[in-house]
Amino acid sequence: MIPSEFGAIFDWDGVIIDSSAAHEQSWDLLAADEKRVLPPGHFKAGFGRKNQFIIPNILNWAHDAEEIERIGRRKEELYREILKTSGIQALPGVRDLLEGLRAAGVPCVVGSSTPRLNIEHVMTLANLHGFFMDIVSAEDVSHGKPHPEVFLKAAAKINRVPAKCVVFEDAFVGLEAARAGGFKSIGVGTTNPVETLHGKCDRAVERLTEIKASDVVTLIST
Repeated sequence: MIPSEFGAIFDWDGVIIDSSAAHEQSWDLLAADEKRVLPPGHFKAGFGRKNQFIIPNILNWAHDAEEIERIGRRKEELYREILKTSGIQALPGVRDLLEGLRAAGVPCVVGSSTPRLNIEHVMTLANLHGFFMDIVSAEDVSHGKPHPEVFLKAAAKINRVPAKCVVFEDAFVGLEAARAGGFKSIGVGTTNPVETLHGKCDRAVERLTEIKASDVVTLIST
């Protein structure tokens, strides 16, 4: 019997879905709409971070809070419009792992820098409702990754302490946040080559087909 005190926290983009192409396209469309220039390497530099950080610090497009909010909101509208046309599915292994954790009584929660509307939109498109007890999204935190706030709040949503949870992440800043919060972590080689994740997490995998619910419990227990 798997102990009930364990929990699993999932980042969204790059872990549950591969949305990188749609996100990159939405930035391109936004730049055209706004008649602005995207700096080289902006997408990789901003991956895993909130728009409130990306827009002023990486793009240097705006520094006024209302303008940052306007630009960020439009970017996410474009992203959702792209997905309405292209559709999206969960990454390989995701559904089997979520079903295994649910059957084992291990609650799952989303902890992501992604806006809530995006997460809920994809949950509907990919038929993922019912696997997650709750969501902690960009709107719910004051400090983006690598600060651990998003994961600490996610653990609180399922009444778990960090030491009894494992975080699934693909971004370096997310793995740094997991470690800072006292969580075990599994790095997924979706965004970055799996060999670059070693040393930044407790286990690194190419994809979630390599992980079972029993592996999650073993990792948390050690």
